[in-house]
Amino acid sequence: MRSVNYVQRVSLDFTGTLFPHAICLGDADNDSLNELVVGDTSGKLLIYKNDDSKPWITRTCVGMLTCVAVGDVCNKGKNFVVAVGAEGWFHLFDLTATSANKAESSSQHESLPPEDQRPFFTQHIPANTKVILISDIDGDGRCELVVGYTDRVVRAFRWEEPYEGSEVGSGQLVLLKKWLLEGQVDSLSVNPGVEGLPELMVSQPGCGYAILLCSWTQPAGSPFLPSLIGHSEGPSRDVVLHPTTGRIHNKNVSTHLIGSISKGSKEESSKCGLFALCTLDGTLKLMDSSEQLLWSVQVDHQLFALQKLDVTGDGREEVVACAWDGQTYIIDHNRTVVRFQFDENVNAFCAGQYTCKEGRNSPCLVYVSFNHKIHVYWKVELERMESTNLLRVLERRSGFGEQLAALGVGEWGSNRTLRSLRRLMITNGGGLFCFLLILFVNGLT
Repeated sequence: MRSVNYVQRVSLDFTGTLFPHAICLGDADNDSLNELVVGDTSGKLLIYKNDDSKPWITRTCVGMLTCVAVGDVCNKGKNFVVAVGAEGWFHLFDLTATSANKAESSSQHESLPPEDQRPFFTQHIPANTKVILISDIDGDGRCELVVGYTDRVVRAFRWEEPYEGSEVGSGQLVLLKKWLLEGQVDSLSVNPGVEGLPELMVSQPGCGYAILLCSWTQPAGSPFLPSLIGHSEGPSRDVVLHPTTGRIHNKNVSTHLIGSISKGSKEESSKCGLFALCTLDGTLKLMDSSEQLLWSVQVDHQLFALQKLDVTGDGREEVVACAWDGQTYIIDHNRTVVRFQFDENVNAFCAGQYTCKEGRNSPCLVYVSFNHKIHVYWKVELERMESTNLLRVLERRSGFGEQLAALGVGEWGSNRTLRSLRRLMITNGGGLFCFLLILFVNGLT
């Protein structure tokens, strides 16, 4: 396991407190560039753009926000910002119009009257929300809103409107189904099944998970019926529990999962998808939809957040796990581990694409500290995950053999070459030898 050090970061001002799932990255204003969305316990929704330390937009919600998300929850072909509070208030924001005002001050909310800071739609759903997910969970091409609660309940909602083409504000969330789990719900995710169809997954304590079956039917052209909200309120038994796999010391330890981990191509990723699990006692696992365990890693840190991120740029997403003390692990599909140490204790963590210094989306790690700061490490990239050495790197460079021959070192790759290099280092000193190698690298790049 090797360590890496990322230094390119931006510190954002944040004076409030937040829940672990009240932070996410996404294209909030539909300009193809991602923003950072944060909700605090006072009901403030903050959107950060680029490397400005001040919020680009601030909106006001009811109650303390426990989770936020960005996605096409209304199935309008564009993203909306969703913020849900502990008291059950669902807030919907459309920030598309604000993208035309990019040249304005980052403190745009200060010039807005209070009524313009409020969401354009609000609805009350059951309280005690813990985590939300916007995704197509039944394979019909439309997104649903899935909400996990502190009482081990998961509910699925769909946005419905009186008629097709009506304004967004005229619709509302309609309950599709309710599931009752055996253990606490810490994560929700969607993963392609063995046949390529999406499966709704929920984490369960002790490094377990459950698949929630979507057994509802949505007739085409069904009328808009507000009474459907209480139609499926009874607990459901459509829960396929997958208990702990492998050796777990604590069967009640909290667990997080992330699904739909890219394998590098759309065709491979759409069938028998990969998903990862992590526990608070330091267990990390990568599995596929057929329940095959690809690898398992045990670390000595308390892992509380799990994300996915392509840090090598090859299309395959690595697993990213963060501990409370800032220790961050990046693991690829071959079980190669790289770690990064953030220098403060972490209150919340997320990873993804964010637009920062260069004006384009780049892989980022986002840490929320207990010192009222949000730290965004941008351009989190690695040339390779596996360990290597300088000689192997130089060997792959064209012209390196000619440079060695010019020094009279000999044929590259032989024992004689190694002896010649050692003799050069002893004769001329280690510092001179390193200087020559630097010249080689600079001359060949």
